Amino acid sequence: MAVSNRIRCFRNKTRGGTVLAARAWVAESFFLRAKGLLFTKSLAAGAGLYLAPCKSIHMIGMAYAIDAVFLDKAGQVVGIAENIKPGHLSSYYSKASGCLELPAGTVASTGTKLGDQIDVEDAVP
Repeated sequence: MAVSNRIRCFRNKTRGGTVLAARAWVAESFFLRAKGLLFTKSLAAGAGLYLAPCKSIHMIGMAYAIDAVFLDKAGQVVGIAENIKPGHLSSYYSKASGCLELPAGTVASTGTKLGDQIDVEDAVP
C-alpha cells in the first residue's frame, strides 16, 4: 500500500508512548489523499495512513471499517471516529490539520482520547 516514500511512526505520548501505527504512509498530495485506502482489502495491525491536510474523511467505496484520529498542527488529538463503516462519513473537525487512519479497534486498544499528544517520528525500516 505504499502511497508515498514517507513512512512515519505515530506514538501516543500521553499514554506512555503507546504505538498507534508503527508504519503509517503519508499522503500529502491531492491524488494520494483522494485515493487513500480505496482499493485495499484490509489495513494490517500496526499500519496506517496519514492524510494531510485533512479535516474529515469519507468511506465511500471502502471495503472495511477503520478508526480515524484527527490531529492539529501540534499533534494534539482534536477528533476521533471509531469503527467508521464503508459508505459513511466522519464529522468535520475544524481544528484538524491531518487524519491518521488506523485498523478498526486501534483507538480502543490504545486508550487514545481527545486531547492526547501524538508524537511522529521516522519509522524503522
